[in-house]
Amino acid sequence: MAALQTRPASHARHYDSSPQLEEGPGARTWLTRGANFVIAVSRVSAGATLRRTDNPDESAVLLPEVAATIEAGGERIEAAAESLTIVPPGTSTVTARGDGLVVRVFSAKAADLAARAANASAYAVGAPDVAPLVPWPDPPGGFRLRHYKLADHAKADSNMRIFRCTNLMINVLAKRATARDVTKLSPHSHADFEQASLAVEGTYVHHLRYPWTPDMTAWRADEALEIGSPSVTVIPPNVVHTSRNVGGPGWLIDVFAPPRVDFSTKPGLVCNADEYPMPR
Repeated sequence: MAALQTRPASHARHYDSSPQLEEGPGARTWLTRGANFVIAVSRVSAGATLRRTDNPDESAVLLPEVAATIEAGGERIEAAAESLTIVPPGTSTVTARGDGLVVRVFSAKAADLAARAANASAYAVGAPDVAPLVPWPDPPGGFRLRHYKLADHAKADSNMRIFRCTNLMINVLAKRATARDVTKLSPHSHADFEQASLAVEGTYVHHLRYPWTPDMTAWRADEALEIGSPSVTVIPPNVVHTSRNVGGPGWLIDVFAPPRVDFSTKPGLVCNADEYPMPR
């Protein structure tokens, strides 16, 4: 069987690079993409507005630090810090009520944003190792703003808080108050989808091991990438990976597109599973 050479991971250090967008006064935005998603991390001042016009499908707004007013589909909500909001297709605005980070996650159907991503060149010839984005069924209640306070979904037996919509899955991991125990890491890989690890607090080391192919000249050395916050690391399929915060507290969020079937089939794992049906 022919072996497909594994692509290298993408690393975007927002704290040490120029933004891809200046979205009006008080709003600078860094863009990083995967084959099926785009992550927009914005450093905003109070009163700054992030506007998206005619977005073709659902998106998500994560507020790790500041509260914001979110408007879409004729609805308006006041979203507190440390919350996640699913946004319906169409036009939306996010108006910050403080200084800090605002994160928006789109599918790659937001082609204008994908084209401006810092790592866009990594996808110039596509990503044949990634399964295509096939939307899951529409929510029975229709598309609308769906707002979740993260504290309401904390679990005593898990550090995962997983939410999904028709095209995205976001795992807002619990904050780590201390460095991760190096004897309890979780190296694993994914067969046909990418994982984006968004660091919004602390310093992380992403450990990456690339698979060997019959062609030794194409082998890649192991990586132990140390990266600060905010940053995005996009891990290709088949790459064995695990991450750990070092030197203090950390907060990591994982992004996938489309939603993961393995997570979705575990009862109780996806916090809003009752709002979004799985494919038949």
